[in-house]
Amino acid sequence: MTDRFAQPFVAMFEALRMAPTFARGRRDARAGHVRSLTISSSLVTAQVRGPDDVHAYRARIAVRAFGAAEWSRVEADLAAQARYVADLLAGRMPADIDTVFRDAGLTLLPLSLDEVAMDCSCERWPMPCVHLAATCYALAASFDTDPFGVFAWRGRGRDELLTRLSDLRSTSVHVADAISAPDEPADAGLGLLEDFWSSGTPTAPHPAPPVLRPDLLLDQLDPPPLTYAGMPLAEILRPAYQALPPDRSF
Repeated sequence: MTDRFAQPFVAMFEALRMAPTFARGRRDARAGHVRSLTISSSLVTAQVRGPDDVHAYRARIAVRAFGAAEWSRVEADLAAQARYVADLLAGRMPADIDTVFRDAGLTLLPLSLDEVAMDCSCERWPMPCVHLAATCYALAASFDTDPFGVFAWRGRGRDELLTRLSDLRSTSVHVADAISAPDEPADAGLGLLEDFWSSGTPTAPHPAPPVLRPDLLLDQLDPPPLTYAGMPLAEILRPAYQALPPDRSF
């Protein structure tokens, strides 16, 4: 997380025009008076004890955590680009991460005080008190140290987010492999390539040519009006024709 996120976040609170309160809160945060800062789904909690406090006070800042469907849209968009996954796996916040959330109709950090709820056990008025102001500065600084804190605040912890992104990325790679390398070869079912290019459609193997008997010629011609010993000439010649090799031409 960089100042492009932290600074607008702090500016949102400073817009309340409570300059003395936030000046004191900034000093307390820098002096280390904010302890046990924890970020969970929708809630930030801290123990704050300023130099004039007898004991520590519990300060809480809450936002709406995104629902499962909203996170699914964001995670799908993040997983679709390897650079987002690579940055997050390396513990870096992608430079244009806010664009991904904006495309999903969301904002990673609250943009107005209407999106934030605050309370402090000191019960001082007006709110936010100096303890909450110190917590705001400590929270903004934590985003620079651990960019996953802002995800956790919106409902997705580091481990869960990285696991889901890795699973989505792995699934998309497997689908791409299945599309680019199908189980069957590209020419499966097309028949012989020479048949495909010659006719445009698969062709069946050519049948074997028939074997013709040489004596069939005698049956196709008009028999001559000659006989010998009462036998037609065609029948006298048939044994000689049958002795010839079969004609295999077609």
